[in-house]
Amino acid sequence: MKIRKAVFPVAGLGTRVLPATKAMPKEMLTIVDRPLIQYVVDEAKEAGIEHFVFVTGRNKSVIEDHFDRMYELDATLSARGKTAEQEVLARDQPAAGATSFTRQQAPLGLGHAVWCARDIVGDEPFAVVLPDELVLNRPGCLKQMIEAAEKLGGNSNLIAVEEVPGHLTHNYGICGVGARQGRTFEINGMVEKPKQGTAPSNFSITGRYILQPQIFRILETQERGAGNEIQLTDAMIGLARTQKFYGVEFEGERHDCGSKAGFLRANIAFGMARADLRDGLREEMKRYLEK
Repeated sequence: MKIRKAVFPVAGLGTRVLPATKAMPKEMLTIVDRPLIQYVVDEAKEAGIEHFVFVTGRNKSVIEDHFDRMYELDATLSARGKTAEQEVLARDQPAAGATSFTRQQAPLGLGHAVWCARDIVGDEPFAVVLPDELVLNRPGCLKQMIEAAEKLGGNSNLIAVEEVPGHLTHNYGICGVGARQGRTFEINGMVEKPKQGTAPSNFSITGRYILQPQIFRILETQERGAGNEIQLTDAMIGLARTQKFYGVEFEGERHDCGSKAGFLRANIAFGMARADLRDGLREEMKRYLEK
């Protein structure tokens, strides 16, 4: 099963990290020295994704600019002999025609955002990557999922899952665990934010999906669910009646950058993972904690 396209829902308002996101898209907030959106696009590139589909909203044009070439900056760097910086920018820039942008226009939920990409994705399986969730690992989470999908074959749908403490399952979408093959298992049920004590497992649904195109037909008529929004989980429950879903326990450290504490934690974790920054960052934190 070849996965060529990935959908990045980037129309959200980022209310959990206001006021930083009043004028700046949350996807452009930086972890160390790169915006969030660059990390997830890099993850998709590593996984073999060829076409990057961004579902945007108002005040998100800077994301499109980020993935375009800036001739003035390029000329300035060239004149100053900053070839290393030029090489970084060239490496991050997608190939011509490899990006598409479409508008969600109304904040109707993740399911609606995915549905907005239907004409660009077409009739083929695709990935969905939530930009405010980063996974620190090589190979990346999406590559691990695509490798699992290739082994499963057929019309398989896959969800990246992570164990959470049992007393917190009511905060997440939770999936039931069926037959297992290593770190992949058949999902035998899904529920969005179950009441305490009723969750089928403690495996939470995270921000990486591989879905078959039939999900679009379900989303087209999907009624609003939790939060009065069109929920992707509800549509996946519908699709699970005719197609198999699998959970993939990915290897890596997940960071929820949509919260302020998670954003700060991610900066420390990704900084410590950099050989060129690790020692200096450790010393700065040590000095601060000794105050």
